[in-house]
Amino acid sequence: MRVLVPFKRTIDYHLTARPNAAGNAVELAGVKMAPNPFDEIALEEALRLKEAGIATEVVAIAVGDTPMQETLRTALAMGADRAIHLEIPGELCSLQVADILKNLVLKEQAQLVLMGKQAIDTDAGQVPSMLAELLGWAQANNAFKVAIVEGRATVACEADHGVETVEFPLPGIITADLRLNTPRLVSMPQIIKARTKPLQTEAATAKYTISYTRTQVFVPQQTRQNKILPDVTSLAATIKGLQS
Repeated sequence: MRVLVPFKRTIDYHLTARPNAAGNAVELAGVKMAPNPFDEIALEEALRLKEAGIATEVVAIAVGDTPMQETLRTALAMGADRAIHLEIPGELCSLQVADILKNLVLKEQAQLVLMGKQAIDTDAGQVPSMLAELLGWAQANNAFKVAIVEGRATVACEADHGVETVEFPLPGIITADLRLNTPRLVSMPQIIKARTKPLQTEAATAKYTISYTRTQVFVPQQTRQNKILPDVTSLAATIKGLQS
């Protein structure tokens, strides 16, 4: 079973994103970049499936500009067998990314796509569902436990009401939540070894066009009022006033 894991390059989650000087985008110049944390969790799960003898190959893929290759090297160092960079310049919308990924999934004849539930830069979480729709595949979101037996996936998913368990035959798409696992640390020997692993670059084209325009990026103003309330009745009245 071949497993594909989309890998996105985002601002390091330890840092705080800031607007650029023009106020129309997030400042990326001189900012430390890192793999999207949810994608690392998805890759860890794929690697565990291979170590258990369920998956035969784990392929990391990335869509975007040339710097994506640095992120893919991290995926290779973690243990991915090979990586594919679908190179396309400029900013992409979720539907464009989903369509580009669809073509590669079909070309690679993958049986499972494991991916992060969302990217921490846009927080859209749209690509997995769009990709599932384009492929006509089953999907399980926000997974915190995955089991695959005889070509069927059983996934325990985080839901608003608690835990929801879904089961479906492969092929399918599973998105990783924070509690699915803890990604392994990458050692220096693994980083060096990753340089010899295959990283293939292919030119990608966007089928759809972006239908929105970003006009402003800003840091929301936060105000705090420190009040000492005498009793619970006053607290309830204050909360009710904030909600009205």
